[in-house]
Amino acid sequence: MEKFVIEGGVPLSGTIVPAGNKNGALPILAACLLTADAVILSNVPRISDVETMIQLLQSLGATVTWRGPGEVAVDASGVDEYTVDRDLSERIRASFLLAGPLLARFGRAHMPPPGGDVIGRRRLDPHLDAFKALGATVDQDRDIVLEAPLGLRAADFLMDEPSVMATENALMAAALTRGSTVIHNAASEPHVQDLARMLVAMGAEIDGIGSNVMTVRGSGVLHGCSHTIAPDHIEIGSFMALAGVTGGQLVIKDTVPDDLRMIRLVFERLGLHSELHGFDVVVPGGQKLVIRDDAGGHQPKVEDGPWPAFPADLTSIALALATQSEGSVIIHEKMFENRLFFTDKLQLMGAAITICDPHRAIVLGPRRLRGERVESPDIRAGMAMLIAALCADGVTEIGNIRQIDRGYERIDERLRDLGARIERLDDVPVPV
Repeated sequence: MEKFVIEGGVPLSGTIVPAGNKNGALPILAACLLTADAVILSNVPRISDVETMIQLLQSLGATVTWRGPGEVAVDASGVDEYTVDRDLSERIRASFLLAGPLLARFGRAHMPPPGGDVIGRRRLDPHLDAFKALGATVDQDRDIVLEAPLGLRAADFLMDEPSVMATENALMAAALTRGSTVIHNAASEPHVQDLARMLVAMGAEIDGIGSNVMTVRGSGVLHGCSHTIAPDHIEIGSFMALAGVTGGQLVIKDTVPDDLRMIRLVFERLGLHSELHGFDVVVPGGQKLVIRDDAGGHQPKVEDGPWPAFPADLTSIALALATQSEGSVIIHEKMFENRLFFTDKLQLMGAAITICDPHRAIVLGPRRLRGERVESPDIRAGMAMLIAALCADGVTEIGNIRQIDRGYERIDERLRDLGARIERLDDVPVPV
């Protein structure tokens, strides 16, 4: 076990290049199972979740090679297994993304329950409903066994919620299914769009990318391709907040500005101004953060939702930013009932946060934070604690940092390059 030891109070300034989108890399790696040809992927973040997905592919018989920084070659011609490794599946929620490609290519998939962050109930029903609509049978006990021995068939179906991963599974399965499949109420997040663009490069035809209705004309056979994973808008938002709370000036290079429109709008509401210089985002230094009230002097609210609403993965980050902004704001996490439970760690550090119920918290700022010993329960809560630690007085220790490593590549090294005082040390248990 390792921990971060952070000495706060130093403005983070400089230039940083965002990593590839974690939530895009995982389905894109899974999609490599759809073809026997080689697939070359660039801008792949080397984080633990990606390494786990690669191990899952290898356990099925694929050959996966890191060819250089951020570049991965996948050859799934040797895949001869449709039962997904149980131990590896329990590490990441994204293990269930292998179901669609395995079912479409081999007519069968044996899926153990997926793991992942404990942030609330995360339904598998939209995945299973999509597979059923495409003609598969579902046998569900402890494990889920999907079968389509005669192959999948194109369909027109409505998802009961715009689930990101279920949309990705449906897209991958439909891309290898002959005929025209229409997916209504689809998720349209940037990483879903990125997966769709890769499937087009592999030979599928997809209309409606970026909308909530997508039509997939599958070819029955897909070929290899080269694809560059888009930058991670969640990581970009995290670095914007880091610069804001520490008062530094930060330049974030090579972004996709359209992916940041709602993020920048919400952060402006929390008092953090940013500018676009071409494809670069600039956070000016020395900002006085003041929360902007709603018209009539009413208390403002930050709430997440399906794209293009504010991303759920940035709710924790927005809450940490709000602790350093003058004023009061309601943080409304609509999607996951356990997401806000980490706030007791920020309260321990001195933040003024009132939990109203599992989905809502009121943040009053700014408050001087102080260093404490805390534990990271999930990826985004871990980043929120890093944000708090970097603007706090004194030294903070963050344990269970493998959670942070799951989503942020070499985060301690990259923060040091911006001036942060952060060390990665062995977390040795204290004897009783």
